[in-house]
Amino acid sequence: MDMAVYTGLGKGESRRMRTVFLVTRHPDLSRFSAELERRGFSAPSVEPEQLANDEAGPRADVVVLDLRDIPPAAFNILSATYAEENVVLIAVVPPGGLDRITADLAIDDFVMLDCSPDELVRRIERALWSKHGVDSENNVRCGALAIDLSNYRVTVDEEPLVLTFKEYELLRFLAMNSGRVFTREQLLNRVWGYDYFGGARTVDVHIRRIRAKIEIHGHAFIETVRNVGYRLVAEARSEG
Repeated sequence: MDMAVYTGLGKGESRRMRTVFLVTRHPDLSRFSAELERRGFSAPSVEPEQLANDEAGPRADVVVLDLRDIPPAAFNILSATYAEENVVLIAVVPPGGLDRITADLAIDDFVMLDCSPDELVRRIERALWSKHGVDSENNVRCGALAIDLSNYRVTVDEEPLVLTFKEYELLRFLAMNSGRVFTREQLLNRVWGYDYFGGARTVDVHIRRIRAKIEIHGHAFIETVRNVGYRLVAEARSEG
């Protein structure tokens, strides 16, 4: 039963690092790793085959795809998968490859192969902010609600709140997908995992508990979409 109080990092706990997969077979992209890690990212190099075989380990926050290694058909499959999971996708474009960057290409941004590591980091940070509201300090903001992803802290109007770990994980997921509606089944799969055998009622209970804790000072953040599920917004409409 999820009863542990979760107020932030305790002694000996590690900070959560955002993970950037550098998907390439070419060693020249390794020059990005040092700057990414200096700026607080974990930046492993991953070969395309590892993604296809689901061998890359922990899920990434950002995927940087080297277009030299990804043919168009495979790229379309990967981009659709990452769009569903709301992962930031950055394409690295080789010389002469701009013809692949079309208006309908499912990416968040792109850089040229000869770009500097600093440019790539800045584009990643902009894409994270645009997609998830994650700023350069690793905070997600939604109106008066703020979540410090590095230290697992939640505040409303800068007032710290006490959440259980699972309440935090559910709130974090909704906040990083602000405005998007999720069914109870989707939330169970994304937050509890596909091997969880509890019922959808679990989601309702946790949503009720989260609302009781975060909807203070007249704020409301979580909307119930009738016959569908829930979404988090900067200020929810009253359900009265």
